[in-house]
Amino acid sequence: MPQNHVDYLFVHGWLVTMDSQLNVYTDGAIAVKDDAIIAVGPTAELEAGYTAGTVIDCTDCIISPGLVNAHTHAPMTLLRGLADDLRLDVWLYGYMMPVEREFVDHNFCYTGTLLACAEMIRSGITTFCDMYYNEAEVARATAKAGMRAILGQTILKFPSPDASNYDESLEYCRNFIEAWLEHPLVIPAVAPHAAYTATPDMIKSCVALATEYDVPLHIHIAETALEQKNSVAQFDTTVVPWLDQYNLFNAKVIAAHCVHLEETEMRTLHRHNTGVAHCPSSNLKLASGVAPVQKMVDLGLHVGIGTDGPASNNDLDMFEETRLASFLQKGIFADPTLLPARQTWALATIEGARALHIDHLTGSLEPGKRADIAVIAADSTHQLPRFTRDPEAVYSQLVYATKATDVRHVMVNGQMLMQDRNLLTINEAGIIADARQIAAQIDAFLTAREDNLLSKLLAITADFIPQETYEIQVKICLSQPVNLDAMLAKAGLSPFRTSIRKQYDTYFFFDDPEAGRLRFREDEVKRSQADEVPAETFYRMTLMGPSSERNFENSIVLSRSRFNATAGHTRRFYREYFRPAAIRDVVKSRQRCHVVYKDKDFAINLDQLEDANQVYLEIKSRTWSAKDAALKAELIGELLGIFGFDQQNQLKVEYVDLTE
Repeated sequence: MPQNHVDYLFVHGWLVTMDSQLNVYTDGAIAVKDDAIIAVGPTAELEAGYTAGTVIDCTDCIISPGLVNAHTHAPMTLLRGLADDLRLDVWLYGYMMPVEREFVDHNFCYTGTLLACAEMIRSGITTFCDMYYNEAEVARATAKAGMRAILGQTILKFPSPDASNYDESLEYCRNFIEAWLEHPLVIPAVAPHAAYTATPDMIKSCVALATEYDVPLHIHIAETALEQKNSVAQFDTTVVPWLDQYNLFNAKVIAAHCVHLEETEMRTLHRHNTGVAHCPSSNLKLASGVAPVQKMVDLGLHVGIGTDGPASNNDLDMFEETRLASFLQKGIFADPTLLPARQTWALATIEGARALHIDHLTGSLEPGKRADIAVIAADSTHQLPRFTRDPEAVYSQLVYATKATDVRHVMVNGQMLMQDRNLLTINEAGIIADARQIAAQIDAFLTAREDNLLSKLLAITADFIPQETYEIQVKICLSQPVNLDAMLAKAGLSPFRTSIRKQYDTYFFFDDPEAGRLRFREDEVKRSQADEVPAETFYRMTLMGPSSERNFENSIVLSRSRFNATAGHTRRFYREYFRPAAIRDVVKSRQRCHVVYKDKDFAINLDQLEDANQVYLEIKSRTWSAKDAALKAELIGELLGIFGFDQQNQLKVEYVDLTE
């Protein structure tokens, strides 16, 4: 029988094919020529039929399809360990996004991806699905490393590190797709970040772009319970139906996380052949929950396993993820038979490839597919002994006992990327040095920011603006209620900008008095006292710097820096983000108006403090001018005289200081 010549023969391995029959060969071999698998079978048959330029002895090893990392953010290796043990919103909006705005550029994405590729290759990963910025640089690094990848250019409704608006992101994405569409390793993709960071028009444009070029669309879906709750509150429907109405699933969708899907949503994804990327470590670490993976699989969904980004995991170890995926289904749903080892290994290989819509290329070891192979040592102490009674025990060994450090050789597309644990396509020492340099810069940036409240606020708030430097104020503790309208009319003053309010103020105090204080205000505005439901509610965040006080006979002038902005996050978010040394709450009902007295604007407030059950009349004004502040201080004294109040019950402090 004549022998055919191939480039590589992998021989004498415990061969796990993950093909349609799930064939396993206890002494198996693979023949590889150029980028493809030519033959798979018993070693004796392949040695008889083929000669090879390179023969790799896999004795005491498992030969498996390379692992498929179904969801990650590769450049975020450079943010690993930056901010841990935080809620998702604090982690994302308080740390990740501000640092990304400051540092994410072409070099960041290229260097971070090479570092990620080195880690993934060592973990036996041959294919990954990415979502990040400057994805052309991610592609350049991926191609240099020799890995296979689906690379999604992130698109957001607000400015991102590589675009000032989503129109720019879409144009960048189009150019990226056209440049990499025919590459043998890189599949470009469109990646709208999530439903809550998108608009309907943006979703429609992303779908049009993905379907025009027949490329995947990668998106986060139902990662948290809050995401679903907010969707119902805002759109009266959960996330999947909201996306479906804009035809998102007409594209080849890869849906990351899907922790909180309803069964009807799972069926919608199945109907549209949507792939799901399950990220167990990240979902646990960020307390997002545990996706019902077994239920998805039983419904026919193609589910892969992903590491998510190294800033939220914090590694790219697919063996760890695969083991955890199986254990979670068993433990959370109280059934040890759920997600057995063979099925779990399928999620890490062939099912992952199906979820990414590339199972025609990779995910199993069979003739005609690309040569994406991982060879895993099976003779370490933590893997022994080996039982031969059941050939399928190999899946248990892979899922429950094997570690990333057991991976010996990795091949992608017929090219060896790692041999005997030595990386062949990446200068690992050089990349580590570059990563350390970038990390030092980020460290310096965050250290400076953490010491300055304004810097921390500016990092998370787009519209923080300075307010008037001088605040002139006085309060009168009333022995009995007054009719504000009658009092103003008697004084010949005409009120304007009148309102009825309920204000919930939370003050944050810090160990260093020079840092200033923060106030979070929830301001409910009613049209009249009779209204039970507020007409509108405002949320504001105010930074008040250290005060320099100047007392007048009938008022006090506070000189301090003040910054004010719309509060886009919850009270809990700011508490966890700023970590104040002390917190005090002030709740008050307020009848508010403005008057003009001698051409100067003054706010007149009639306030009832909830806890103190005390009513105060407050007069205040603000100005940029020290001279104007002194004049207004005198005018407040005149107003007090007109209203008939003397100095006996005057208070020259803020309400929060009354609660000490």
